Amino acid sequence: MPTVYDVPQDILIKRLAEQLKKMPQIKPPAWVSFVKTGSHAERPPQDKDWWYIRCASLLRKLYIHGPLGLNDLKSMYGGRVRKGLAPAHHRDAGGSIIRKALQQLEVVGLVAKQDGKGRMLTNLGRKKLDKLATEIFKELVKENPSLARYA
Repeated sequence: MPTVYDVPQDILIKRLAEQLKKMPQIKPPAWVSFVKTGSHAERPPQDKDWWYIRCASLLRKLYIHGPLGLNDLKSMYGGRVRKGLAPAHHRDAGGSIIRKALQQLEVVGLVAKQDGKGRMLTNLGRKKLDKLATEIFKELVKENPSLARYA
């Protein structure tokens, strides 16, 4: 059975974001339209649906990297800040965005807290990602039959 590891991440995240958009519990906070994603970013995201994409990306990261704490995720979503002539430095992403997204995913039942380790996917979340990855893989095999040997 194909898993998240077997499909392109951009297709998976886009499709998962579309599914999350249909869930009434997951909705962007009021401040989403004018907030930056961290101190490393110069401007807010240009995509109107970036909140759902971030939620989908968080689910994928939790699937791949296991239980993760907020600081781990802030570091992963961070970026570099250019310092003029000096070398660039890493800055973590904003924690509020990640925290609120994880809280919404917890309400839906896709993510759960694990004491001392951070947050992890629930069985429902893992099942949802595996099912979506299988659908995507089947579509890719229809387009390119030579991929069937990897199933």
